[in-house]
Amino acid sequence: MSQKSILITGCSSGIGYDAAHGMRDLGWQVFAACRKQADCDRLRAEGFTSPRIDYQDEATFAPALEQVLEATGGTLDALFNNGAFACPGAVEDLPSGALRSIFQANLFGWHELTRQVIPVMRAQGSGRIVQCSSVLGLVTLRWRGAYNATKFALEGLSDTLRIEMRDTGIDVILIEPGPVTSKIRQNSIPHFEQWIDWENSARADQYRDQLRARLYQRNGPDTFELPPSAVTRKLIHAVTARRPRPRYYVTTPTYIMGTLRRVLPTRALDWIVSKG
Repeated sequence: MSQKSILITGCSSGIGYDAAHGMRDLGWQVFAACRKQADCDRLRAEGFTSPRIDYQDEATFAPALEQVLEATGGTLDALFNNGAFACPGAVEDLPSGALRSIFQANLFGWHELTRQVIPVMRAQGSGRIVQCSSVLGLVTLRWRGAYNATKFALEGLSDTLRIEMRDTGIDVILIEPGPVTSKIRQNSIPHFEQWIDWENSARADQYRDQLRARLYQRNGPDTFELPPSAVTRKLIHAVTARRPRPRYYVTTPTYIMGTLRRVLPTRALDWIVSKG
């Protein structure tokens, strides 16, 4: 049997980095893509093929995919879209430019890369497209409006694609982590500083007492936080199971919120998540 192949994005750290190692340990041919060339070089030193893919630069997609297909003889068994950033801030303080930027990185880039991969999978009659969504694609939390919006959009787009791909042999799968150890909080600080004029906001006191403290002070892991390997375990099932699930929850909060969303009235759910 020929070696299975997977393209994973966002592999510089966190979920993507662990997934790349986990899939390679399983015997897969792993293409561990990163946004920055320096990170690609670091992963190549670890023995990976690491094409550069920057979701905010769609010109990087075709050369990366060409590199993948040359190495595999024209096939690709799985794509794991991963790698996103957050732009914390109250919705009323989010400029449209901030939303355009985060949607390019967290949704539009994913969509375009997926569109370029689908013809490859169609030609071979099978494939797995796995999207790293979030518990914040199921419920919302304050200060996270931009990120919430991208993940809700990803959920809707992926659900539609899954239905449309039913006659192709291509499975579309969502993984929905809650708190997982990563650099997403510290990586969100530059976006917050670029886009949010918090000192002139009507919520300046809330920014000072709540959000800024969370962003700039690291007080240990979040409640129920799991390591990235928890996501890798679900990814492995998603790409190896004969009939993968449409959704994989990761972490206790995702299971809780997934259940509450189904059983509670909206106002009751709003009250619960407003405490978070």
